[in-house]
Amino acid sequence: MVAKMNKTAMLVIDMQKDFILPGKPLQVAGGQAIIPNVIKAVEVARESGILVVWVVREHDPMGRDVELYRMPMYGEGKESPVSLGNVGSELVEGLEIKKGDYKLVKTRFSAFFGTNLHSFLQRVGINSLVVTGVQTPNCVRQTVIEALELDYDPITVITDASAAATPEVHAANLYDMKKVGIATPTLKEWCKSIA
Repeated sequence: MVAKMNKTAMLVIDMQKDFILPGKPLQVAGGQAIIPNVIKAVEVARESGILVVWVVREHDPMGRDVELYRMPMYGEGKESPVSLGNVGSELVEGLEIKKGDYKLVKTRFSAFFGTNLHSFLQRVGINSLVVTGVQTPNCVRQTVIEALELDYDPITVITDASAAATPEVHAANLYDMKKVGIATPTLKEWCKSIA
């Protein structure tokens, strides 16, 4: 089992204050509820020899690297969410990058788009992914669909360690992902499957 886990990485996507905490400009409504399960999933991953990859957004405060539709949120005198140096770009309390983990900065929905994630995972022998974080229809879904196209297998999204703006949106996206072969266990089911 240990050898299998050494070929697996857990992607923790966008568990940053600006996406999770109430009142923040990019808050995902279901994000706060999953914090304890993401913490537990990361602990189990580390104990099982699974590489933890922290996928975060860190934008230029002027917005020169954000999607066009987000540009009005950035610039001189604006809040500039998840920008480099902004407290909102920090991981939420209870989550921390530790020695042996890997941090990946992205500027779009998919963790693979315009990043070195695929080459890094290949370099360290990863062929299987477990995904947690926010938000299900955007960053989580885009990442796992691209991973599917890159032949990662198996790909797992832990259902109660990922979230969307509403339970209905979350469920619909998980349903679609399951239809293309992505595993969608609860945290308890996932922990049992790797024990």
